[in-house]
Formats: sequence, C-alpha cells, structure tokens
Amino acid sequence: MFTDMHTNTDNKSISMAFSDDGGSSYGITKTTTLFEAIHNENDATAVLRYQAGADLAQSTTAVDFLRNMGSAATESGAAIMHLFNPASTTYVKHFYIRLIEKHAFDALMENGISGYLNTTSAIDAVKWTPTSGNFDGVIQMYGIS
Repeated sequence: MFTDMHTNTDNKSISMAFSDDGGSSYGITKTTTLFEAIHNENDATAVLRYQAGADLAQSTTAVDFLRNMGSAATESGAAIMHLFNPASTTYVKHFYIRLIEKHAFDALMENGISGYLNTTSAIDAVKWTPTSGNFDGVIQMYGIS
C-alpha cells in the first residue's frame, strides 16, 4: 500500500523495479498495460482512455506508476499493488496496481496498471525511485516472510 506519496519536484513520477538477486540488479523483463481516468478541477477534461505510450512490452525498464504528480502540498497519490506469489520458482509473477493521484495540472487521475514479470525466479527485492528529485510517503508491505 502506498499512502500520501508526494514528489518534491513538479510533474515527476515514481517508478518501481523488481529484482531476483537480492537487489544487485533490477532488470527483470516485464510486460504491462495501463488505463486512466482523468477529471480536471475546472471540468475542462473528463476522459477514460488506454495509454499505449505507458505500456511496456518485454522491457527491463522500470514501471512508472505515480505519473506526473504535482509537488504542491495538495498534490499527492495513493495506491494498492498486489504482486502474486513472488516466491514462486515455477510461474511468471503477475501484478496489478490501482492508484489515484492529484496530478500536476490540477486534475484527479485514477490509473489501472497490470502486467507480469517474465521470470520464474523468486522476486526478492523491489525498488521505488522518483524520475527526478525525492519523494516521501508511506509504503507498507504485507505478505508471508
């Protein structure tokens, strides 16, 4: 769970990457898809759309999941992510993220991101990084240790 996520630089994103070697590298191949709903405060834009440009196709690039957040105190995001059976050494790892954020251009954005990590190795580390600057917030992880 991600609560009160906030970047200190306007119009930046927070990305995540996965590792199967204890965090020595984060180049797990993945395929993802993303859809978004946006509604501006001034009611000028209200859309629901698929974002082909945000998809990853067998890529080792990190997943941007809190995208283009504002840096003002009133601009933050929250998300729930589920990574299915990360300890499995038999199957690929599916995941989904459901998030809502106050965007840098004064809009509310809800995103749905899903995908799979194309590895049968156990996932043993996850890294979250901002595209620029720093971020703060609460990240809570639950599961079987």
